[in-house]
Amino acid sequence: MRRWLPSVGLLGQVVAILLLTMLIEFGVSTMLYERASEFSVRDDEARRLAEHLVISRRLLEDRPPAERPALAHELTTDRYEVQWDGAAGVPPAVEPALDPMRRQIVDWEPTLRTGDLRLRLISPGRSSKVRGALRLRDDTWLHFRTLDAVARLDFAFERILLGLVPAVALMVLGGLMLRRALHPLRRLAEAADRVGHDEVGAVPEGGPREVRRLVGAFNRMQARIGALIEARTQSLAAVGHDLRTPLARLRLRTETIASADTREAIGQDISEMEAMIASLLAFLSGDNDPEKSSALDLAVLCATLVDDATDRGHEARYVGPDHLELRLRRLAMKRALTNLVDNALKYGASAVVELAPGDGVVTIRVLDTGPGIPDEQLAHVLEPFVRLDPARGRDTIGFGLGLPIAVQAIKAEGGTLTLANRPEGGLVATIVLPITQLAAGHKT
Repeated sequence: MRRWLPSVGLLGQVVAILLLTMLIEFGVSTMLYERASEFSVRDDEARRLAEHLVISRRLLEDRPPAERPALAHELTTDRYEVQWDGAAGVPPAVEPALDPMRRQIVDWEPTLRTGDLRLRLISPGRSSKVRGALRLRDDTWLHFRTLDAVARLDFAFERILLGLVPAVALMVLGGLMLRRALHPLRRLAEAADRVGHDEVGAVPEGGPREVRRLVGAFNRMQARIGALIEARTQSLAAVGHDLRTPLARLRLRTETIASADTREAIGQDISEMEAMIASLLAFLSGDNDPEKSSALDLAVLCATLVDDATDRGHEARYVGPDHLELRLRRLAMKRALTNLVDNALKYGASAVVELAPGDGVVTIRVLDTGPGIPDEQLAHVLEPFVRLDPARGRDTIGFGLGLPIAVQAIKAEGGTLTLANRPEGGLVATIVLPITQLAAGHKT
């Protein structure tokens, strides 16, 4: 049970537990009922046998020995066979297993106490038949045997199945009621799954008391998280502004430096600091990006990035349709693709951007001809603040957040980013976006 219960929902587990409990209760009740019926059958059989023995003994004792065999034959019924034996000899003693039945018989007919009533089983088992003997006044014996089983424990499966009908109906009704009671939990699970992807409002509180408490706790937790993110966003905006202001003053003051080499070196340091601040703020604000999704021609964006690269003197090429509209966060997606293209140009002699709509997904591939990345480091390089100096060279600008920023932006769109080494050399970065992000209409 421990193996399959975790894979079943809460509703299924509750219904299974209730069903098992009802089946056990029904089975035990049925066994007790059948056992009680067995004792009732034995008691009824003892009463009938007692009455038949009293009548048979009285009639046989009143007849001469010559007429007793024929009379015994007439006293035989479809339930009891009666015989008279005038020969001498004592039948076997009472079998201990039938002592309770013998007591029942003599309790019904006390006159049989003087008849030395003896009982034995013919075929021991559940469906047993009984034979016996009763002494008459002239010391002859009246022999008898039952033609039907007197002790049976018969489970009536038709009765069991009929009794299960209301149990199943009650289980269905109980399952529907439980489903309704657990509906708030489903709403809570859906809301929790949307946290971090979509704007989630307060979940309506309903259902049993414990469920209402859980939903209320989730709403309060969500409010606290929202407040923390808002505070962090405001802090980042303030930090970005405060850092950029002195950097701008420094850039202006470099213009007063007479030495061109010194002025250029200080300008490069300032540019590096600005790039580091921009990448850090972009990464830290990614979880709470206020930008909304809008229609974006992804093909035009990819082609534009390639044109910008060629204008800067790099070798770059775009392969794909002329137009492909999706609903995406424009700035975040542009930042992600720019980082991938810049990495390809930085570590390789050229870059190729391929865009291909497919079955249910849209795939973007950015290929370079650089040295690649060791296979064991392909997943590690997507983590923040990771540099791979031996494989990719020293990145002198930024904190190593280019790829993590791209991962963050693509994940926000429900997509994935993976890296792989090309057999012919170089690296390929593959973005897969779900086709559900397609705009209402697009051109290829």
